[in-house]
Amino acid sequence: MRWMIGAGLLAISSVVQAQELTLKEVLTSSASYAPQILEAVARQKQADARMLSTQGLFDLVFDGDTQWKPMGYYNGATLEAKASRPMANNGGNVYAGYRLSMGPFPSYDGKSITNQLGEVKVGAVFSLLRDRLIDDRRGRVQIAGLDTDLAELERDMVAVGVQRRAIDAYQQWVAAGRRLKIYRDLLALASERQASIEKQVAAGARQAMLAVENRQNIVRRQSLLVRAEQDLALQANALSLFLRNAEGEPVVPTADRLPDSLPKLQSRATLDEAQAIADRPDVQMLVTRLAQASLRGAMAQNELRPRLDLRVEASKDIGEGGYMGYVRRPAEAIIGLRFTVPLEQRQAKGKLAEVAAETDALVQRRRLLEQQLGVEIANLKTQVTGSDKLAQLAADEAALSARMAEAERRRFSLGASDFLLVNLREEAAADARLRQVDADYRQSSAKAELAATLVDRSQLGLESQ
Repeated sequence: MRWMIGAGLLAISSVVQAQELTLKEVLTSSASYAPQILEAVARQKQADARMLSTQGLFDLVFDGDTQWKPMGYYNGATLEAKASRPMANNGGNVYAGYRLSMGPFPSYDGKSITNQLGEVKVGAVFSLLRDRLIDDRRGRVQIAGLDTDLAELERDMVAVGVQRRAIDAYQQWVAAGRRLKIYRDLLALASERQASIEKQVAAGARQAMLAVENRQNIVRRQSLLVRAEQDLALQANALSLFLRNAEGEPVVPTADRLPDSLPKLQSRATLDEAQAIADRPDVQMLVTRLAQASLRGAMAQNELRPRLDLRVEASKDIGEGGYMGYVRRPAEAIIGLRFTVPLEQRQAKGKLAEVAAETDALVQRRRLLEQQLGVEIANLKTQVTGSDKLAQLAADEAALSARMAEAERRRFSLGASDFLLVNLREEAAADARLRQVDADYRQSSAKAELAATLVDRSQLGLESQ
């Protein structure tokens, strides 16, 4: 009974180990564990952290100040505390404070004296011209926000490149496996023929030299098989960079997991190519950089404006009269204006000129990139159409060559053909099958390249990204 259970478990284990490796499994593994993608994710987190740091420009700030004159005729002391926060929609700020005085002060410094419980005040500063629409703080926060968008777009671009290489590695591995099978079949035919020829030689129906010639053919086909096995091992090692376990370590796929055919990627005929180009991460990165340049231009334009600030403040002393009989009972209100005019403005003008040049360069780069992508997509669509036709022709040729080789083997077994002709037929059939593999690879590769160019996330295994 234990033996039967063990045999059953062994059979189940062999089935699991021989489970066909699919492209979806490779792409899922690559999207989750590829070091290049994880590095891009880390850079995105860095950008998020810088964004948080920049938002600290609007943090609430507490300021405390105390003064005491331990020597002199007037030995008064003052204590002042103030909290302020910049406005999120204006270049000004709001503040609130408390001030308390103790001891004597000179008569000319009467405004430093408060009531016994001190003075409270609240106020605000509003920018009316310069810093009204944008200022350095708000500009830096918006630019940092666009930096996070750039990091996300860069991560997407890295992911597209990684997934495209993952598809190619998988295609190369599958193609190498199919070539290996062709060479194995070719060797098996020569090996089976050797046993038949040796029997015929022993019976005197064939010359002994024919057996030697077939053994020579076997050795040559064995060398082809060894090279094919070596190529499959190399492609499996390359694929392991994208196929990883839960710990992120590379997994070398075994030959028993090879599928029978290359992946059939489907091109989306209904996809809007113009929109696909506009949505590409690299195009969106240029759009984002243009937005950043526009922000820097607005900040430079802001520096050209005169400053006109409005200050509004209200204060109230609390408690009985202070030292020296000063009593302030009614509340006080202050309204003030501050006006400043920049004269030469060379720094702002230089920034504006720099931003204008940068914007022109980015516009031209975006224009060229979109044109290049349009040409690339048109070429790839041509390649896909041509590769489909060539793959069908290669399949037809392989089928016909296989029929010819099979017919020639039957004629040889009946003594109606010679060894040279049957060998040529077999190798021609094998070459046709190899050309079919190459045609299928070009067909699958062209579709994968088109999917990557159009950033077809479903084909690239990036739906969850």
